[in-house]
Parts: sequence; C-alpha cells; structure tokens
Amino acid sequence: MNEQQKFEKRKQRTKIILITISVLFMIVMLVLPLFSVITNSLSEGFKFYVSSISTEYVRSALFVTILATLVAVTINTFFGIMAAFLLTKFSFKGKQVLATLIDIPFSISPVIVGLAFLMTFGRLGWTYPAIRAINTFFGTNIRIAFAIPGVILATIFVTFPFVSREIIPILNSQGKDEEEAAALMGASGFTIFRKITLPQMKWGLIYGIILCSARALGEFGAVNALSKTRGETFTLPLEIDALYMSGTTSSITAAFAVSSVLVLIAVVVLILRNIAWYRSQDKQQGKDGR
Repeated sequence: MNEQQKFEKRKQRTKIILITISVLFMIVMLVLPLFSVITNSLSEGFKFYVSSISTEYVRSALFVTILATLVAVTINTFFGIMAAFLLTKFSFKGKQVLATLIDIPFSISPVIVGLAFLMTFGRLGWTYPAIRAINTFFGTNIRIAFAIPGVILATIFVTFPFVSREIIPILNSQGKDEEEAAALMGASGFTIFRKITLPQMKWGLIYGIILCSARALGEFGAVNALSKTRGETFTLPLEIDALYMSGTTSSITAAFAVSSVLVLIAVVVLILRNIAWYRSQDKQQGKDGR
C-alpha cells in the first residue's frame, strides 16, 4: 500500500468518524427530545390531545403568538430593508455605530430586555406619567406593560436584527454599479429599488423573514417579563410553561401536547428556511458563474 492509498484510507476513516459523531449528536440533542415531545403529547390518547390544544387558554395564546409574530415580522422587514439599504449604499458618520446597535439583541439576554421595557413602560417607568395623562385626557385605558403592546414590543426588539443581517451581506456583494448605471439613465429611486435592488436580495429577504418568524414564535424570556395574565397576554411558550408548572399528570401531558404544536410549526419553518436558503445559494452561484 503506497502513501496515497494510506492517505485516502485515513481520510475515509476520518470522514466516517465525523459523520458518526454528527449523527449521534443530532439524534441525542434533537431527534430524541422532539420524539419525546410527540410521544408524551399522545400518551393519554388522541382525544385528550385534541382537547388539550383546543382549550380557551391555548387558543388565546396561539392568537397572541401569531399576532406578535405578524407585527414583529412586518415592522422588522420594513426596518431591515431600510437599515440594510442605508448601511450598504451610503457613507455617513456613525455608520459603524448603527451597524453595532443593530446587533444589540444578539448580545443582551431576553430577560434583561423584558425588564428594561418593564422599567420603561411599567408603573415605575419614566413614560408612565405620560401614558396616565393620555388616558386621563382621552378617557382611554392604554397599557403597554402586562398587555398585548408590551408583548409585541418585546418580540420586535429580540427579532429585529434577523432580516437586516441576512440582506446586508447580499447587498455588499452586489455593489452599487447597477444602481448607479440606472440612476445615470434617469431611473427614479423607487424604480431602481424595485427593478434592481429588490430582485437581488429577494431570497435573502425571505430567509431573514423566516428566521425572524421562527425566533418570534419561540420567544419566552422577554415576553415573560411583560406578560402576566393567562388567557389574555400569554403566548404559546408561556402557556406551555404554565401547564407544565401546574404539576399534575394531565397538565404536564397537556403541556407536551401544546409543545407539539410549536414543534410542527418549527418543522414547517425549517422546511421553508431550507428552501429559501438553497434558492438564495443557487441564485448567488448563478451570478458568480456568469
């Protein structure tokens, strides 16, 4: 056996070892826990499963979760496009500061975010006198902390970097030549964005939206600090926690049942994420191969 054959044999052995370790790790850390959720959710029968995921509390939590996710994704998509366009197409003082500020939610614990919003909009917060004055003057009952607006604000904060961070590398790699050429030919700013910039970042934008949605659906820490009313402001993760902490056998099984709903949503999001990622890579490879 010559040296080349020995090298190929060692390479093959290393590949098998790495594949085995990776597969075992994925099975232990991902497949088995998810399989446990599904099996435990059905441990008391399908009828109990259906009744567990269709209670008033669960329906309310699902509504709040979807509402917060839709609002967060909509706002963060708009913000992400504007921020990415600003950071990649313009030069200005404080550009690096803005780019750094966008990453703050990645480095701050969601619990701290929730407490920060609570100390801003709660009864001890510095905005509370203004909120109380508005309610007194207009006869309204506007609340942010321990209400739906607080849940939405917390969800927006923890998810707003996802869209912009997927678009920025794409726009940086594309450069400005096409936009500048279109501008010299008399195209308007909106036409340039719609005809050139948006098609370039389309799949990256979709990928970012999917990641933002996945993060919003599973948010717990920040929302937990601002949501204390079960059946009104609880999201699905909070409802699962409440069911599990009840401690009874039926409530724990119900917690697994509700968890399975999030698992199924996560699987759908994962499929969409992979589709968007592969389409984005195919598009990028197509441009590089031209």
